[in-house]
Amino acid sequence: MFYVKTLEHEIVLEPIHFGPKLRATIVNLLKEEVEGLALANYGYVVNVIEVPENQIKSGIIEYDSGNVVFKVKYTALLLRPFINEVLDATVSQCNPLGFFAFVGPLRIFVSKHSMPEDMTNGFNNESDSWVSDDKEVVISSGCGVRLKIKGRTVEQGNITAIGTIKDNYLGLFDDGSGDTGEL
Repeated sequence: MFYVKTLEHEIVLEPIHFGPKLRATIVNLLKEEVEGLALANYGYVVNVIEVPENQIKSGIIEYDSGNVVFKVKYTALLLRPFINEVLDATVSQCNPLGFFAFVGPLRIFVSKHSMPEDMTNGFNNESDSWVSDDKEVVISSGCGVRLKIKGRTVEQGNITAIGTIKDNYLGLFDDGSGDTGEL
């Protein structure tokens, strides 16, 4: 789920960056450091929305290096997956054990045991896709699937999740061809 939150981050600047564009330098460095970062309690920082002028505190000089540390409060758009949340994802890779899908930076694995019964033995090695017994559903790279998050892990600045398509209204919703099916 996406949400907006105010966060705080420390920026370390070398003396070479001091000058008339100090605020712009701090904002640019903040965006470089935090956008795309996975924060354990909050999720992925998708975008820094705003850095209010009064939220960049006066810097503290590090006497051994001459660098200055600025504490900056900023408003960010975050992506945090919740257990049992239903998401629309894009399949990136299929293998005999299941498939991987992405929702923005979030990588989700769906095991063959978390697929409907008519797909559990339906991996096609030639096309690297999962095919239902009646051949009506084909899940391959580039397809859109609706899935439910069953678990997630956060490790070393990365969030991954385990999902399922073995529930009502879950599964393939876009075959990736670009055809909408309308006349």
